[in-house]
Amino acid sequence: MRSPRLRPLLGCLALLLATPLTEAAPALSQTTQELAFQRGRAVNLARMRAEVINGGLGVYRPATCMYERSGGDCLVRSDAAGHLFRFYGGGPGWAQLGQPPTLETEILIAPDGRTVVSVLYNGPPRSQPAPGV
Repeated sequence: MRSPRLRPLLGCLALLLATPLTEAAPALSQTTQELAFQRGRAVNLARMRAEVINGGLGVYRPATCMYERSGGDCLVRSDAAGHLFRFYGGGPGWAQLGQPPTLETEILIAPDGRTVVSVLYNGPPRSQPAPGV
């Protein structure tokens, strides 16, 4: 028969063993939240780098998908190599006026969203974009 002194200790031990199981779900959602945060940081960095290399906001505006927190249609892939964005741009108001883009940018951002790994392409559009891009 168990000693009455051990009963509180066994209860505490059972609680300690059960705690990690009940906290597994919040840890998973926190990881998902962190990934979303990193992607948001990556899209901001990619957009700002494109603005700088193309002359600043006075002469250049990226596609509207680069203002979406997720990167929208501009996000080509997001994996261990980083976040790859491909998007069009042009003079201020080009998209709103229905004008064709004058530039295309392809840029790879580190997985944590903090550094530009490489500007893979920045020049004239390589293909005709879909209407409304």
